Amino acid sequence: MSTRFYTQIESPLGPLLIAADDAGLRQILFVNGRRPAQPESSWKPDRAPFSETIRQLQSYFAGELQTFDLQLAPEGTPFQLGVWRSLCEIPYGKTISYGELASRIGNPKASRAVGLANGSNPIPIVIPCHRVIGSNGKLTGYGGGLPIKEKLLALERHQLRLL
Repeated sequence: MSTRFYTQIESPLGPLLIAADDAGLRQILFVNGRRPAQPESSWKPDRAPFSETIRQLQSYFAGELQTFDLQLAPEGTPFQLGVWRSLCEIPYGKTISYGELASRIGNPKASRAVGLANGSNPIPIVIPCHRVIGSNGKLTGYGGGLPIKEKLLALERHQLRLL
């Protein structure tokens, strides 16, 4: 097993904890989110491996980057991995419902399971789970909290500048 490194950065959404190993980016955690994040005791602090991730996040927050180009290595079940891959296909500035996402992965009756997988996304922002909303058009849960989901969607609609 390779060493997992981490760093914490300040962002317009509050502090973010970023973790990666040799396989790629593993996690982006909201330090002050619904489930406050801390590094695990086995992780090693090191900012150096994250220079490109930080650059791309800053560019995204500035409204200059619409598509991330990072080596991602989320850990999950095959179903979760399929949902997360499908999330990456939602265009910048667009939203879809959980039901539509379930249909896209070939399982139209699995909107609840899709919602659970969406909520387990270990790399929010980069894997854009914020682009999934309720079938009634309302915002539903987000690991960083609904105000952060609102900010990300407003940024992508060019209604808000975060930097």
